[in-house]
Amino acid sequence: MSELPTISRRSFCATAAAAALHPAWLAAQSTHGSATHPDVAGLDHDRILAEVAPYLTAAPTPLTGMHAPRSPGGPNDFYSEPEDYFPDPASPTAPWKESSGSASAPVAFTAHRDAVHSLSVQVATLTAAFVLTNDARYSQKAAEHLRAWFVTPATRMQPSLEFGQHIPNDSSHYQGRFQGRFQGVLETVPLAEVAQAIPFLASSGALTPDELTAVHAWFGQYLQWLTDSPLAGLARDQKDHHGSSWLLQCAAYAHLNAAGLTSDDATLGQLRHQLRTVTLRAQIHALGNFPHEVTTPAPYRNSLLNLDLLSAACDLLSTRFESAWEYELQDGPGMRSAIAYHAPFIAKRATWPYPADNLYFTDLPGRRPSLLLAGRAFAQPDYTDLWRSLAPLPSDAPGVIQRSLPIRQPLLWVARPRLVVPAS
Repeated sequence: MSELPTISRRSFCATAAAAALHPAWLAAQSTHGSATHPDVAGLDHDRILAEVAPYLTAAPTPLTGMHAPRSPGGPNDFYSEPEDYFPDPASPTAPWKESSGSASAPVAFTAHRDAVHSLSVQVATLTAAFVLTNDARYSQKAAEHLRAWFVTPATRMQPSLEFGQHIPNDSSHYQGRFQGRFQGVLETVPLAEVAQAIPFLASSGALTPDELTAVHAWFGQYLQWLTDSPLAGLARDQKDHHGSSWLLQCAAYAHLNAAGLTSDDATLGQLRHQLRTVTLRAQIHALGNFPHEVTTPAPYRNSLLNLDLLSAACDLLSTRFESAWEYELQDGPGMRSAIAYHAPFIAKRATWPYPADNLYFTDLPGRRPSLLLAGRAFAQPDYTDLWRSLAPLPSDAPGVIQRSLPIRQPLLWVARPRLVVPAS
């Protein structure tokens, strides 16, 4: 994945012709929108420009600026520790132990996780503001973050996740040379929206052709790690939001490097097969709920997160000729059933039929992107109307709630970027 895919002349010409029919960046929407394709640019205009103001002066915060004292890796390696594990007060060298309570370990290292989340929020918001205004200040600031995280050798993050959710002093869970756990894959989900933002920045001139190629290559390398690593394979095989987080990220990074120039990209085809033959069967009950989410301490939050992850993956894996939203099992449901099941409980949280989450239940649901994407995919105005009626998450919402919303700027998921082919 370190090299960009070869683009055939036929694919390039076909896409260029399609792009000519949509010269505006917001061509996916009419000026006022419609019942199933609301004017996201208009609806989110004031929110985006209000949120973006402080990001114009915020400096990039790559991993190398945050020392992880217990990390087995180097300064460019992502590292995190689980907040539900605590050190042994009697022995500083004993393995940390899992706690059954709801308290978080105050000494757990989470700075890298939070930095990835902050990167995504800032790049997505800056890019959305650029799409709205064509103001180069926004694209240049977004490019500054991309340069620090994915291009500059001294600060560039390693495109792997060998040390995510590492349990200090515990070697019993190591998988070969990996000292992280599959749960760490969930912590880079915010990079999926970074990948979604990059095509909108490609034609801005904020990144040189070489820098743009390097950014694409980084995501290609990370995709390679996600598809080849035994540790990432454990995440892929989970029957809950961890498996969905793997699927969405792979779809986002493969989609970025396919650059919209071909709909039969081999990796995207493999991911469609994974969704159709494995994910739906493993995750969705006949009712449309997620049985492996409703037994967790946060059944509502995890169910809505999983719905958003799968919805975004379906959106990326769909083509003009094949909708991943329509995949259904012969003996069971698909995403249509999952959306239909959860929509009433998003509209009225009090009707949720399972126990309330152990923390922050009343801070949910927030404006769920799954409703917008499903309303567009199924031509179902009830879903887009519900999406419009929900309030976006406030900026001071608890961190765990903020991280449960994988899409912060839906404009980047419904608008069309200009076509730019990365340099080979």
